[in-house]
Formats: sequence, structure tokens, C-alpha cells
Amino acid sequence: MGNVTLIGMPGSGKSTVGVLAAKALGYGFLDTDLVIQQQEGALLQDILDARGVPYFLDAEERAVCSVRCDRHVIAPGGSVVCREGAIAHLKAMGPVVYLRVPLEELKARIHNLGSRGSALEPGQTLEDILALRAPLYERYADAVVDALPGQTLAQTVSLVLDCLEKLSPGLLRRDPSPQGTVGQPQGEEAQAAE
Repeated sequence: MGNVTLIGMPGSGKSTVGVLAAKALGYGFLDTDLVIQQQEGALLQDILDARGVPYFLDAEERAVCSVRCDRHVIAPGGSVVCREGAIAHLKAMGPVVYLRVPLEELKARIHNLGSRGSALEPGQTLEDILALRAPLYERYADAVVDALPGQTLAQTVSLVLDCLEKLSPGLLRRDPSPQGTVGQPQGEEAQAAE
């Protein structure tokens, strides 16, 4: 199966669910926001404030496309679907699961949208972002998991694992041995870089 990528809105639980799913699968875990910050040498919100949303989305695409790993659960930023190269790279590495959360639940979860490093233009609301991105999440997802109000974290993780088992029967019985590096060449690329 390679990797598993969780996509969805800010506040959908990609990182939290991703860590727990990775533990259940015996996989590594990767949050691509950290790759962006490392490559840019700045915090996400500082990048957005200094360079704007288009630059941020390009930086996100560069960072995501630099990821080379196997047997990882990957949690990209909610805006990863805004650049086709980024989401295409993730899809080429394994299945993509959309954590779909209703707007009212997102509003209850997010209290710092303007300062949490989310790619939104001045004046954009959570509703605006969801309206733009929801069709993209649906388009790129291989499976959709509804994270509903009142649902426990364990229930959401279980639903994700059920989806993955359907996409790749026997997945949950595999030997855990995460491999690969983040943003580093592998194979022939690694030999050429030496």
C-alpha cells in the first residue's frame, strides 16, 4: 500500500487521527506542515503574513513533492488540494482518505483560524474555505470518513482503518518497519547525490 494520506479541513483531526492510525498500522507519521517550516525556515503563519497565500501554496507544493517515504501516514495541510502537483504526488504514494467534518463541528473545534497557519485570504471565512475545498477533497479521496459530532477519536480512527482494510485487504496484519526519509532522495537519486 505504501503510504496513507489523510486530507481535510483545518481542525478535521488529520494529525491526531494520523498518529493513532500510524500506531495501529505500525507505520511512521509525517506532518507536512513541519516539512514546509523546515524548508522555508519560518513558521506557517509567518510565511503567510510575509509572502501571502499564493507563495505559501507554492511552498507547500514544493515541500510535499520533496517527501520520499514508505509505510507512513501523512497529514498534509488542509490546503494541499489547492495545488495539483502536491496532491498528485501524495496519491501516487498510496491511498488518500478524506476526513469530512460538518461546518458546525469545525467551527466548534477551531478558535484561531487567522493565526494557525491556515491558507486563507483576508476576509475569507471557514465557510468560504470549506466551499472551495470540499469538492477538491471529494475528487482526490479514495475513501471518505465522516467525523461527526459526538464521535470519539477512537471511533474515527477505527473508521479510517476499516476504509484502509477495504482498500488493501490484510493491511492490518503487516510487519511494521517504516522506512524512508522526508525530503531526501532515495535509490538512484541518493547515489547520485553522494
